[in-house]
Amino acid sequence: MTYSWKRNLFILWLGCFLVSMAYSVSIPFMPIFLKDELGVDSHLETWTGGVFAITFLASSLIAPFWGSMSDKYGRKPMMLRAGICLSASYFMYFLVDDPYMLLVVRVIEGLLAGYIPSAIAMVATNTPEKQVGYALGIISTASAAAAIIGPLAGGVISHFIGTRESFFAAGLMVFVAFLIALIWVREPSFVKPEGKRSSVFSDLREASRNRPLMFAIAIVFVTTTSIMIAEPLLTIYVLQLGSSASSASLNAGIIFSAVGIATLIAAPRWGKLGMRIGYEKVLFIGLLGGAIGNVLQVVFHNLLGFGTLRFGYGLFFAAVFPSLNAIIAQNTDHGFRSRAFSLNQSANAMGLMAGPLLGGVLGSQIPIPAVFVLTGIFLFGVAMFVRLPVFSASGRSAAAGTAASKEVQQ
Repeated sequence: MTYSWKRNLFILWLGCFLVSMAYSVSIPFMPIFLKDELGVDSHLETWTGGVFAITFLASSLIAPFWGSMSDKYGRKPMMLRAGICLSASYFMYFLVDDPYMLLVVRVIEGLLAGYIPSAIAMVATNTPEKQVGYALGIISTASAAAAIIGPLAGGVISHFIGTRESFFAAGLMVFVAFLIALIWVREPSFVKPEGKRSSVFSDLREASRNRPLMFAIAIVFVTTTSIMIAEPLLTIYVLQLGSSASSASLNAGIIFSAVGIATLIAAPRWGKLGMRIGYEKVLFIGLLGGAIGNVLQVVFHNLLGFGTLRFGYGLFFAAVFPSLNAIIAQNTDHGFRSRAFSLNQSANAMGLMAGPLLGGVLGSQIPIPAVFVLTGIFLFGVAMFVRLPVFSASGRSAAAGTAASKEVQQ
């Protein structure tokens, strides 16, 4: 079968969609699973927080190792490994009957999974350079589409077949993602594994010498943290805006879906724009729009206005992570790119873990609208950093170095 980056992109998009759907139809119902199936009646909030956080912690620690393995053996084998391990984790959720066993399985998942980061690294590595931004924008819509459909599908599945059984359904979805990648995804002949595995410490030393890469990874951590500070508080805020308790989940789901729909619409367009005007500029626009959107959330005191604003926020923020992924790809050579994206995965996982913890503390001390303002200020500071000469100059310097290297190779 001949190599086609467009076919690869389609299959990887479908795989990422299925994996994201598996998460959306099962993991949000983990508190119900803990309470109804595993008998956790006391300290449910603590158990829920621990069960979520421990996976992100394990993932952040192990990701650099899998990145080095990917550059040694190839991106596809590592993606397949992650897919089959993630599928097995969901099947183990279906079998556990003790909360401590659940913690163990969550650690295993964090240590062995990583299908979507592997797919993103594969897209960034195996797509023609001039199409990377567009392709990364497209692949980012997979999770957005799943975020729109998943919670509704999860509610239906959980209601009709049971919460425990929803994990079995999720395992089947991920197994299908594994199979289609196994059968149809191809790595091009011009991208060859190195055949040797570097140490994690040497990778960190090499990454530390790449200023654009380190800046991008730092921004991933800060941005993910800022998002997750406010995200867990949105449902509570929906209640404060006047939603009844019985319809709070529905209203919150609609508002979450508004961001996903906006991402579906805008992400590919931001990717194309980044190819024309530069990803740093698109990143700045996305961060600035996200900052303004967060601050403006305090102005709207009704569900319709708040939901409309979240849609507008999503249109701008859809530019951020595809641009960061493109900047990482642009400023690393093929031989190091999987390791670079593994460091990106570590930063993202650490933000996913730190954000809710910080948000919980802030939400208990100050009003939720004040948390939105702080998050907006946070993002505004990151946007201003992106416009500093040190960030832009480092990006131009790395790009020039990459171009010179290509000329020597040719």
